[in-house]
Parts: sequence; structure tokens; C-alpha cells
Amino acid sequence: QVQLVESGGGLVQAGGPLRLSCAASGRTFSSAWPGWLRQAPGKEREFVAAINWRTGSEFYADSVKGRSTISRDNAKNTVYLQMNSLKPEDTAVYYCAVRPYGSNYYSLRSYNYWGQGTQVTVSS
Repeated sequence: QVQLVESGGGLVQAGGPLRLSCAASGRTFSSAWPGWLRQAPGKEREFVAAINWRTGSEFYADSVKGRSTISRDNAKNTVYLQMNSLKPEDTAVYYCAVRPYGSNYYSLRSYNYWGQGTQVTVSS
């Protein structure tokens, strides 16, 4: 069992930055690899970013690539999502979730534990 707690969401103007945090307890990210996913109003949940905890390799959806960075703090068992140049279409509830190591980071079905989500609203 792993518990995930997201923080850092809020209201931001278009073009601005925001950093989300996800702290894990119960298990470490070394055995349950984290990712960020989001769900915009009226849309399906989608993949945003993920990290291979073993190698540090990063993966991004095309919609955020070049504007976002996923990073980690091993000591704090925390993963971050830094988002820059935010757009109104980035407005969504952002979820931190974990998947078994080696599983498909892009597929939502891989993620078996989810946080409660944090709202990000980007105003134009």
C-alpha cells in the first residue's frame, strides 16, 4: 500500500509557472514508479509525465513537452512537476499516481495507486 499526497495546485495566469509536489508514504518510489496525469473538465484522464526511478529517465506527453520537468527527491520520497509557460488548456485536476516498476508509463491502466488530485487553473 502506498499513500500519495499532492500539493502545489492553484490559480495561475497564462504564461506563468507552477510546481506540483507529490509525497509518498507506505512505500518508496524505488518500488512504485511515479507519474503525473491530469483530467480536464469534460475530458478523459490523460498522461502528463513520468519518471523511471531507477535510471532517472523522463517521459512527457507532447502537450507539455518542453514546458514541464518531472524531478525527484529520493531522500524525501517526493516527486515534482514543474510546469512553465502555462496555458488555459492546462487547466485540470492533476493526479500523482504510481505503477509497478517496468510497466507502461503511458497507460493509465498501469497506475494502481492514486493521490486525491490537485486543481490547477490557468486564467487567460
